[in-house]
Amino acid sequence: MISNLGQKSKQRKSLWQKKFSQPIKTLKDLIDFFGYELINHSPFQFLITEEYQKIFQEVHQKFRFQVTQYYLSLANIKNPRCPILLQILPDKKEIQDPFFKDPDPLREEENSPIYGLIHRYPDRVLWYVSHHCAVYCRFCFRKRKVSHRNSNFFSKTYNDIIHYIRSNPYIKEVILSGGDPLSLPDKTLEKTISDLKSIPHLFSIRIHTRMITTFPYRITKELCKIFAKHYPVTVITHFNHPVELTDIVYQKIQMLKFSGVIVLNQTVLLKNINDSLEIIEKLNLKLLRFGIIPYYLHLSDEVAGTYHFRTSLQKGLEIIRQLQGRNPGISIPRFMVDLPNGGGKVPLQNSYLIQYENKNKQYSFLNYEMNPKRIFYIKEKEDESL
Repeated sequence: MISNLGQKSKQRKSLWQKKFSQPIKTLKDLIDFFGYELINHSPFQFLITEEYQKIFQEVHQKFRFQVTQYYLSLANIKNPRCPILLQILPDKKEIQDPFFKDPDPLREEENSPIYGLIHRYPDRVLWYVSHHCAVYCRFCFRKRKVSHRNSNFFSKTYNDIIHYIRSNPYIKEVILSGGDPLSLPDKTLEKTISDLKSIPHLFSIRIHTRMITTFPYRITKELCKIFAKHYPVTVITHFNHPVELTDIVYQKIQMLKFSGVIVLNQTVLLKNINDSLEIIEKLNLKLLRFGIIPYYLHLSDEVAGTYHFRTSLQKGLEIIRQLQGRNPGISIPRFMVDLPNGGGKVPLQNSYLIQYENKNKQYSFLNYEMNPKRIFYIKEKEDESL
């Protein structure tokens, strides 16, 4: 075991660490942030009721509440459908879910040869390096682990995991996830990336983080130097709504890009938060303007306590269909579903192929308009060997 790996440094905290250590963790903190009077005259008046106090405490015991002052500053408490508040406020539906009962429907634990390492696909592994997040999103698909200290064995299993990856030549990619990998100190993160980069059969290192959304101060010159030193590194951001893309986020993304980091985004489709063409289109175009490539649009997973965030699969397909042909192709993400029972991720797309006529060797297609009166044909090439 590597000594002090993942443990708190005795050195003076950096500016981002000082800010990171001052989150809003209680309902009182939340009320004080906005002010009692403002809340009392808002659609979120329920926050100051005794009933919600009880709900808050009960849900908080299962899955912690935490939000940064920065992220909360993006909220509009006068908007009953505020996308920030709806993503972070504890809800009794989290402990009274009538449909989703399984805490691990993706069967991550069944595909874990070493605690903290998920090896579902032959060519890649996911490494759970931290249980910490700057903000605990209520729709989190790892609610069974994230925010729980006893779920993190990163330092204890570090050497075993590095050895496992090094010993398996079929692994081409390592995904650092959590929690949030960027909650780790710079030295720990650099050590991890450096050790992975020394493995010759690895082609890709991905860091999945929501920190740039919820706490962009984490992106520092020092961190960017680490990424530049170990080029190339891919960072997958997690923006769900255009309001999350702020001026400081733009500056931090520039820093990452200038350091040679590949920046992609994944979005979760969330009921009453971003499940409309207007919002997803605006989000993806703004991502593009920021220099972030929209990568995945996820159907939310069937995790216990998250049913109230779930949209229909058809809704996602319809949004993708409406984006097609009306937006730059590079701004259209793939619509992804992570199959229950450990089936893994599969991309879904609308079918433009209507039929194949074997007699005429001809394919019939619709285009992005999906107008049944406009059919396009492609003839199958004759077999030149005949």
